[in-house]
Amino acid sequence: MDFREGPRELQERHHRRQERHFGEAPGTEQAQRTVRQAELRNLWSAPDTRAKLLAGLGEKGFGHDQLAEMQKIIDAEKSDLFDVLAHVAYALPPVTREVRADHARVYINSNFNAKQQAFLDFVLSHYVNVGVEELNQDKLKPLLLIKYHNSIQDAVADLGKPDEISSVFAGFQKYLYQTAR
Repeated sequence: MDFREGPRELQERHHRRQERHFGEAPGTEQAQRTVRQAELRNLWSAPDTRAKLLAGLGEKGFGHDQLAEMQKIIDAEKSDLFDVLAHVAYALPPVTREVRADHARVYINSNFNAKQQAFLDFVLSHYVNVGVEELNQDKLKPLLLIKYHNSIQDAVADLGKPDEISSVFAGFQKYLYQTAR
């Protein structure tokens, strides 16, 4: 035994020794699985980390076309690509984009002002009809132009400064990926 080890190192070594002797503690696998599901939700909930995740999947041969094909195979064409990944990785049943949007509206209505709610409802309708790509950060300006009839000035007047609009757009997305059952 190395007496220079601190309490944490001793505890970790003891835990490893117990695992070798008795196997993993009951429930450890389920707890780890729950943590991984939460990590996926967190990554998927923000446009920038979702884009990085999708790019990484694409580099590994799971690009948009392959994910869309998996979506068809599991009969989840009205679901988010998140649901495809969660189904494949964790055997979770897919949730439709419409159900996700309805679930998110509850939170949107209590966390955003009326003008922001109207804009986010518009965004959600595009999300339900088209898919998760409507939530990409590069879709914000086109969505604003459609909603505000080609007038960014009107959008800024309603929703605030550009950085505030961007924050609202990215920030509401976490509500889509909370457990919607």
